[in-house]
Amino acid sequence: MKHLMKTRRTIIAGNWKMFKTVNEAEALVKGLLLELPDVSSIDVVLCPPFTALSRVADLVSNTSIRVGAQDMHWEKEGAFTGEISATMLRDVYCRYVILGHSERRQLFGETNESVNRKAKAALSASLRPIVCVGETLDEREKKDFRAIITRQVKESLAGIPAEQAEEIVVAYEPVWAIGTGRNATPAQAQEVHALIRTSLVALFGDKYAGNMRIQYGGSVKPNNAAELLGQPDIDGALVGGASLEARAFTAIIKAGL
Repeated sequence: MKHLMKTRRTIIAGNWKMFKTVNEAEALVKGLLLELPDVSSIDVVLCPPFTALSRVADLVSNTSIRVGAQDMHWEKEGAFTGEISATMLRDVYCRYVILGHSERRQLFGETNESVNRKAKAALSASLRPIVCVGETLDEREKKDFRAIITRQVKESLAGIPAEQAEEIVVAYEPVWAIGTGRNATPAQAQEVHALIRTSLVALFGDKYAGNMRIQYGGSVKPNNAAELLGQPDIDGALVGGASLEARAFTAIIKAGL
């Protein structure tokens, strides 16, 4: 398969969104650990809600699985009721953080500028940002998606030194495919991933952009994961609903091995 020939290390991340109590999270992780083969050859990241981060981190502490958060604030501390800082995430052994997810952009007013501030703060705290970009159905149908995604990449990653670029993961999420049961065809996904790669080259140069990883996120399922991951510029998956069930997520992970 094409993805086996890549030099970039595959990354499969599960975004649990606002699901799972602490006890439910523990049960899911234990189920995953029973199902999973050796995954040391790829990066597997679990992104539970804030309340379960510490427990999940404890459960995977002796494995190659890493923990990520679903959002963070750009300030180190302060009067920001309800927010979580990068330092707090590091304190519970987070290694990754999702930034600019389409639900954050649509429902909570996230902008490219706020994502950029968060990405810089995450990198300063030795967290690896998973920066999300993607178009709505209306934007795709109007053929505006190329300009929109290029702008999202440029503005969300503006001012970040090229030397830090390889710490960043970009996740392409066609908003019209998230939670809808629809998904981009492998060819459609690859087209946008290649566009993102071109945008990254413009920002950081070939040397760094060629090593940056780009995930696909948008109704990734066990039955489509292998074909998506086989595309030359798709380096992993950001999985939503299917990451909430141990066998389904395990099947997706196995497709990336």
